[in-house]
Amino acid sequence: MQIDLFKSKTTSSVIIRLLLWFIMIVGGAIYAISKDWGTPLFDSLSFHIFTAIIGFMVTILAFRSASNGGKELTKGRVGDIPRLETNKLVTTGIYACMRHPMLFGLTLLPLGWALLLGSPTFIFFLAPLEMLFIVLMVTIFEEREVNGKFGEAYQAYREKVPMVSFKKECLILLFKRRK
Repeated sequence: MQIDLFKSKTTSSVIIRLLLWFIMIVGGAIYAISKDWGTPLFDSLSFHIFTAIIGFMVTILAFRSASNGGKELTKGRVGDIPRLETNKLVTTGIYACMRHPMLFGLTLLPLGWALLLGSPTFIFFLAPLEMLFIVLMVTIFEEREVNGKFGEAYQAYREKVPMVSFKKECLILLFKRRK
């Protein structure tokens, strides 16, 4: 099933994942701030300054990884296909280092957002849970979809390339600033 999103067809699977992401980020913020309101740590200006600086850096890295992975992933779009979809397996660039670079980076987004908000509940409890949920979504749904789409070619790729990589050269490629 395809849905017209911003004048570009998008699959319902992508829409559902984006909606879940939005609910987690916004819902987590609302819940956490309501829990933290009036607590000493949440009222601390120095805590907010410290977490905001780190949160800004983490958020930049999250968006930079999504951008870098997305630019490389456009090589997998041949013809008129739904937005955010591919019909050709991409194994070059950052995808030679890890299978899910965009999602790996975006897993940092809940933590970056929590740090920007300076919410202890979000930072220490909800963001880690949301990050785990994102990893599970990738492991359960994304891997299954890509395997179904590309079959044996993906199986061979999967045997050679890890889901994520913490190798220095891979992280540099993932987070580097592009012009």
